[in-house]
Amino acid sequence: MNAYVRNAITGVLLVGLWGPGSVRAAGMVPETPIVVLDEGVGEAGINVFNSEPHPALLHTSVEDVPQDTESLLLLTPPVARVEAGATQRVRFILRSAEPLKTERLKRVVFEGIAPQDSSGNAQISLSVRQNIPAILRPKHLPIDREPWKHLLWSQKGTEVQVRNPSPYVVRLGHSVMLLPRQRELDLGRTYVLPGETLTLSGTVERGQAATHVRLFPVTTYGFAIAHFDAPLGLD
Repeated sequence: MNAYVRNAITGVLLVGLWGPGSVRAAGMVPETPIVVLDEGVGEAGINVFNSEPHPALLHTSVEDVPQDTESLLLLTPPVARVEAGATQRVRFILRSAEPLKTERLKRVVFEGIAPQDSSGNAQISLSVRQNIPAILRPKHLPIDREPWKHLLWSQKGTEVQVRNPSPYVVRLGHSVMLLPRQRELDLGRTYVLPGETLTLSGTVERGQAATHVRLFPVTTYGFAIAHFDAPLGLD
């Protein structure tokens, strides 16, 4: 599968039937694909909609990315009953001991817990977890709608690296492509944090000089753009 196809696919949910009982997917749907919290405001909120035809418990949690495990967010309520077709507001409160110097990345998980079936029928509920990013923004940091343009790409021998010298979290597709030979390399994840340097998975054959890197950026609010070609330097 090439980079164009991989980066166009956002996810697939498979649901099957198990025996004589039924299987249903229970979904809590956040109104936006991301939580953005401005330090100057100190908190942010998001509405979560219960798309199922029955009431359910909404369980919300904050997860750290492996590269940043500092606890920075409080949320309320962590658990709430949401009626069928109703909406629950969840608030996130910044609790950093020091002012933020760069954007920070967390994950927020919304999970619906269906009530127990009292009909006596064998029934299995698949709780669909919605896992979305949360970006915490420093108070005086200007908005940059194209933060991927700050990334610096370089080749050293057979390895390709990317460095993010900016204070912005850069989101992009899992793969990039070296041009002009269209050699695909794996970034390993879909974000580059401020100050990070990553070595891409895969090697470049000697003698096959690349001049640019084609990446597939994602805007702050989760919208993918076609592609962006960045120059590739040589170390």
